[in-house]
Amino acid sequence: MQNKTTFIVAGLLITAAVLYLLISSTGSSAHYYLTIEEVRALDAAAQQRAITVSGAVLGESIVHDELGTLLTFTIVQIPGDPREIERAGGLEQVLHAAAQDPTAPTLEIVYHGSKPDMLRHEAQAIVRGRLGEDGRFYADELLLKCPSRYEE
Repeated sequence: MQNKTTFIVAGLLITAAVLYLLISSTGSSAHYYLTIEEVRALDAAAQQRAITVSGAVLGESIVHDELGTLLTFTIVQIPGDPREIERAGGLEQVLHAAAQDPTAPTLEIVYHGSKPDMLRHEAQAIVRGRLGEDGRFYADELLLKCPSRYEE
């Protein structure tokens, strides 16, 4: 009987440890998806949390240093709702329209790493990181989508 009780207690302890690890790691690694307007509206306390933002790359803003380790560029807001993108004619049309709109909200991105081949005008950039006190977005991760590259 004591072996069975020991087994049950050990099983409960292992289950509690696994649940604790899941809950504690989920909160620290969560990313919040925001539009550029929402990122601009963040207060100082919210700037400390990890967020994800997406936009159309402005090609003329792409600058990388001579060592190839610091990359800066500007993104322009695109709709966050996939249904709205579909109604506007698809992702390629939305990216093109956003890049041509001088009144659209923009966000400067700072990324430490080499320049990806797909980083070009009107590509969709999805960046994860934090908004700095200087108003620039410091990206830890940079993902790119170029819809024209995958046309049939």
